Amino acid sequence: MVVIQNTINDTRVDESSLSNIMQSVIEGLDNGDSELVIRIVDMDEIRSLNNTYRHKDEATNVLSFDNNLPIEIDEKILGDVVICTEVVSEEAKEQNKSFNDHMVHISVHGTLHLMGYDHLEKDEASKMESLEINILGKIGISNPYQ
Repeated sequence: MVVIQNTINDTRVDESSLSNIMQSVIEGLDNGDSELVIRIVDMDEIRSLNNTYRHKDEATNVLSFDNNLPIEIDEKILGDVVICTEVVSEEAKEQNKSFNDHMVHISVHGTLHLMGYDHLEKDEASKMESLEINILGKIGISNPYQ
């Protein structure tokens, strides 16, 4: 189940469409029965979270927070993907992409982090980008890395 928390009531976000797309993404990655929260926030909140958890005092497009429940609690919760739509919008304009396509890409990217994918090393980045390209292609979004 995908839960969208649009804390800033950003009307550019098609919550229903994003929820449906991300549900199909997590189903395709064998996590369809898990809960995923996508939280839409402003620059101040993302900057604060980035500073607190990554020690970077700057806004970013997405942060991912794993499920930290004790193993004794048998709940299928992937975690939270926190997205700043102001940053996503700026990036979309700079990269000549639609806001919605970039929003989906960033949501997929953050969700893959929750599933253990990363891009710190070149081989990890290549694997993660290939998976993103494949997932996005299946839903009609062109390669975001071109």
